[in-house]
Amino acid sequence: MSHAATHDDPPMATKPFAAFEWLIAGRYLRARRKEGFISVIAGFSFLGITLGVATLIIVMAVMNGFRTELLNKILGINGHVVAQPLDGPLTDFAQVAERLSKVAGVKFAIPLVEGQALASSPAASNGVLVRGLRGQDLGKLQLVSRTVRDGSLEGFDDGGGVLIGRRLADQLGVRAGDTISLVSPRGAVTPMGVTPRIKGYRVQAIFEIGMSEYDAAFVFLPFQEAQAYFNREDDASSIEIYLDHPDRVDDVKPKLHEAAGRAVYLLDWRDRNKTFFSALEVERNVMFLILTLIVLVAALNIISGLIMLVKDKGRDIAILRTMGATRGAVMRIFLITGASIGVIGTLAGFALGMIVCWNVESIRAFLAYLTGTELFSPEVYFLSRLPADPNVGETASVVLMALALSVIATLYPSWRAAKLDPVEALRYE
Repeated sequence: MSHAATHDDPPMATKPFAAFEWLIAGRYLRARRKEGFISVIAGFSFLGITLGVATLIIVMAVMNGFRTELLNKILGINGHVVAQPLDGPLTDFAQVAERLSKVAGVKFAIPLVEGQALASSPAASNGVLVRGLRGQDLGKLQLVSRTVRDGSLEGFDDGGGVLIGRRLADQLGVRAGDTISLVSPRGAVTPMGVTPRIKGYRVQAIFEIGMSEYDAAFVFLPFQEAQAYFNREDDASSIEIYLDHPDRVDDVKPKLHEAAGRAVYLLDWRDRNKTFFSALEVERNVMFLILTLIVLVAALNIISGLIMLVKDKGRDIAILRTMGATRGAVMRIFLITGASIGVIGTLAGFALGMIVCWNVESIRAFLAYLTGTELFSPEVYFLSRLPADPNVGETASVVLMALALSVIATLYPSWRAAKLDPVEALRYE
C-alpha cells in the first residue's frame, strides 16, 4: 500500500535555476553549425547592447563634462551674483564690497570697471571686453591668476600694463613685453564732440584659462587706470560677488540686499546664462532618449533570436517535458539564454564606455592625427579639450535600464517555450 502510494506520487520538481537549466541554456548559446543563423542573431544582439550601452555612457559623460567645464569656466571668471547701483554712481564701492564679502556664504566681492574697446597691434585688431580690477582682487580670481603662461602679475596695480588671454595674444601677434593699443569710442569731450580714446599699454602677462571665448576676449587693466580710461569719476561699474555654493544663490540674495546698505539690482548667474544652460539640458535629454533606442533595438533582436531558437528547439522542449521538466524549468532555460546575452552585453558595454571616458582626450587627439582634421574645434565648442565626466547616478541608470530591457525581452519567447505542447511538437517531427 505504502509502496503503491510512493509510486503514484508526482516526481519532485527541481529547484528554480538548477544546474541542469544553466547547462542546457549554455548549450543553446553555443549553437552548432546547423543553427548558425541563430548564433549570428545572438552575436548581433550582444554587439548591439554592448555598443548601445557604451555609446549612452560616453555621450552622457561628455555632455556632463561639457556642462561642468563650461559652468566652472563661466563662473570662475564671472561673479555668481552681480550688484549694480540703482540710485546713483557706485562711488562707495570699497565699503559696499567689504560689507557684501562678510555675508555668510559669500567667498569674496570684487568691485570692477567694465567697458568695451578695440585691441589693436601692427598685425591685427579685435573687439575686447576690458575689465579694471585691483591687484588684490585679481589674485582672488584663481582661474586667471593661476593660469599665467607668459609674464608676471607682480606690481599689476602700479605697472600700468595689461593682462590678456592667450588666443587674443596669438591673434594680435604679441607676447609679454610687447605693446597693444586700446581704442574706445567714448573718449574726451571736445567742442567738436566726443573723440575716440586711443592709448598704448604694455602686455604685462598672458593667461590661458582653456575657454577660447574668454581667452580671446578679456583684457584686464589696473582698476584706477580703467577708471581714467573709461571716464569714470572715482566709481565702479558693478560689484561681482562669488559664492561658496552657487546653487544656493536664492538663500543668499536677501542677505546681500540687506548688507549692501543702498539700492542695488542683483543679477545672478542663472539669469545671465539661462538660455545657454537650458539649451544644454534639452540637448542632453534628447540625446538620452535617441540613444536609448539603440539599446531597445538590441533588446528586440534578443526577442527575435529567442523566438527562432524556440521554434528550432521544439523537439528538444517536447523531450524535456516528457522526461519530467516542468513548464517553469523550460521557461527558465530560455530566460537564462536570453538574459545572458543582455547581461554580458551590458557589462561589456559598461567596461567599454568607461575605458573610452577615461581616455577620451587621447582618443580625440589620435583620431585628429589620423584624419588630419580638428575634431573638436575650440572656436565652435569654447573649450580647448574634450571633457568627459561620468556621473555615477547616470551611469548606474543606463546599466540598470539595459539590464531591465534585456530581461523583459526574454519573457515572451520564454513563455512561448513553456506553453509548447509536447504531443503537438513531436507529432510533426
